[in-house]
Parts: sequence; C-alpha cells; structure tokens
Amino acid sequence: MISTNEILIRFSLALLWGGMVGAEQEFRGKSAGFRTTIMISIGACFFTLMSITLGAPNSIDRIAANIVTGIGFLGAGVIFKYENRVNGITTAATIWAVAAVSMGIGAGFYFPSAYACFLILFTLVVLPYVESSISKINHFRTVRIACLQTNDALKTIEHAIKESGLKFTLINEKWDKEMVSFSWRVKGREKSIKNFILLLRKNPLVQKLEC
Repeated sequence: MISTNEILIRFSLALLWGGMVGAEQEFRGKSAGFRTTIMISIGACFFTLMSITLGAPNSIDRIAANIVTGIGFLGAGVIFKYENRVNGITTAATIWAVAAVSMGIGAGFYFPSAYACFLILFTLVVLPYVESSISKINHFRTVRIACLQTNDALKTIEHAIKESGLKFTLINEKWDKEMVSFSWRVKGREKSIKNFILLLRKNPLVQKLEC
C-alpha cells in the first residue's frame, strides 16, 4: 500500500515536471500550454497510482495500459492540416512524452522520470537551434504560382529554380484558358529559396504567388 506522503510527493513531482514542460509550450504559444500539460501530467500520474492500487497484486497495469490510448486521442486533437502542411505533430509528441514521464512518477520511478523530463526540455529548448541551422543548409518549401499561359511557362520557371541552385519536384499542374497554375516542392539553402521567391515576385509572367 502506498503511503499518503508518497502519494503527495508523486503528485507534486507530476505538477512540477509537467509544469516545466508546459511553461515552455506556453511560451511558444502552443495549443497544449501550461495548464493543459499540467492536467495531463497529474491525470496520467493519478491513473497510474489507481492502476497499481486497484490492480494489485496481479493486474497493476489494468488501468495504466489504457493511458497510452487516451493520450493518443488527445494528441490527435492538436494535429491539423493546412493545405499541404501538417502542424501540431511536435505538440502531440510532447503530450505523449509528458504522459509517459508522469506514468513513471506514478509508479515511483523518480530518477528515470526526472532524466526523461530533462531530455524533453532539452529537445524543446535547445534542439530548435540545431534544427534551424540544418534548415539554413537544407530547407524545404512548397511554392505555388499562377501565371499567364504561355507555351514555355513551365520551362521558364523551372529554369529559374535551377539557376537559383535549388532542387525541385513538380507537385501539381493546372491549365485554364488564360492562366496556368503550378506547385513545386523546392529544396536547398534557405537563402537561395528566399532569393528565388524574390525573383518570382519580379517576374512579369507571375500573377499570383504562394509559398
């Protein structure tokens, strides 16, 4: 039987470590912010405690096993797709990781939970700078344009992409009576992509640009 003091310690740690991750998420304006992350942390800890208590001695994972499923549904709620972009995956993964840490706290694994929380914060706070450095060297962007219909419209734009030192894949092509629309997935240095977009803005053929 888990003592009352031990239960209070576990809830307090769930509040503390969930709050630290939640503060980072709130600072970045994520949909799962400070209070949400704390609630997830305390809830996962409580479910784990109940699972250990009610399931003892033979089925201590009876309730805890369903936490992963429940967190999966919660995480799906913060993922959304806008046009060709999917947002919220990192936030969903953070929710999932916080729940895992809280389950560890609820089960009494304090050191592994603390270290896992440290790694989560390290990933969220420090690694974005590494990610940004990688993106400057190898950046991806979806570019959509609508331009006046000419026989060499596609060839002209793709030549400009190559001249900018970028690699590309044509995603979509749509021809109307007077206009033609193209979508490319371009890859290269972030600076080169920005320069290419500036060239497109000055191109008299281009009537509409989305990127």
